[in-house]
Amino acid sequence: MAARVSIQAKDFDVAAEIAALRAGDGGVGAVCSFIGTVRDRSDGSVVGAMELEHYPGMTEKAIEAMIDQAHRRFDIRAARVIHRVGLLQVQDQIVLVAVTSAHRGQSFQACEFLMDYLKTQAPFWKKESTPEGERWVDARVADDAALARWGITGSNT
Repeated sequence: MAARVSIQAKDFDVAAEIAALRAGDGGVGAVCSFIGTVRDRSDGSVVGAMELEHYPGMTEKAIEAMIDQAHRRFDIRAARVIHRVGLLQVQDQIVLVAVTSAHRGQSFQACEFLMDYLKTQAPFWKKESTPEGERWVDARVADDAALARWGITGSNT
């Protein structure tokens, strides 16, 4: 089985990742995935690119713990998180969260839980390039509110 977490500069193939996650597991009845991409606007400004940094080792460990928590909370069979780092352009893929389960509800919930957790708790630093200059991006209050519905307090609440 493939690693549950990958932090990488290179792009990923969604179909290949999902096929690998499902491979050999006849109990999978549902697959839910989320792909995050670099958008061209943020907080009212044009965004030309985004640069992501992380703390090697610490980031993977934190995401592994998130996946463990998802397994405890939801009846899922497997999960995979890929997060890119480095300089990314508008429309580039940033993140993939994929979850398998026997039934769709658990996959949807676990996928959303993992994404909410990633947005606020994973140790990534994001810098956007705008016409006004570069700026660091903080977790938003709305992201913390999304995390709070899972009973977890974020840093902005």
